[in-house]
Amino acid sequence: MATVAPPLTPDQVLAMPDDGVRRELIRGELREKPWKPHVRSHAFAVARVASQLEIWLDEQPEPRGEVVCGEAGFILGMDSGVGIDVAYLSAELSAATPESDAFIHGAPVLAVEILSPSDTIEDIEEKVDLYLESGVGVVWILSPRFRTVTVYRPGAEPVFYNALQELGDEPLLPGFRVAVVNLFSR
Repeated sequence: MATVAPPLTPDQVLAMPDDGVRRELIRGELREKPWKPHVRSHAFAVARVASQLEIWLDEQPEPRGEVVCGEAGFILGMDSGVGIDVAYLSAELSAATPESDAFIHGAPVLAVEILSPSDTIEDIEEKVDLYLESGVGVVWILSPRFRTVTVYRPGAEPVFYNALQELGDEPLLPGFRVAVVNLFSR
């Protein structure tokens, strides 16, 4: 009878060598991809989303939380460690995470993923499911190619926005509004 290896933990993945391989742990299963730089439209969208969220955050009352980006590392439960393109952390999660920690232990209020040519539908669906099951309040999936945003919330149908619309009316981000077109390169 074949033996099945136990699922990996985030700590085991963190102990792996920094060898140019991008690793994420999804429900105990290691996912590896060769590291390669993102296309310019992806990098631009990360910068635009982060800057729009920072402008909004500066207008919020204290305590404000924080915006992180650049594949910020999150431990979501005992069996998942992922990099999120852009995330907004609550003030509580931000305060509970020392700046010296490599990973944030807990779910952000908002997780934003920007699609890359190498992303598959299955990868994105799996991440959206993981984020929502882990307590992320809202997930945005941005497509630079089509200049669209799909918004996912727990227990609700996804909402689709195109470049002619405005993203806003999000209870978890009170007062945040941005024209979708302003999230993408010109």
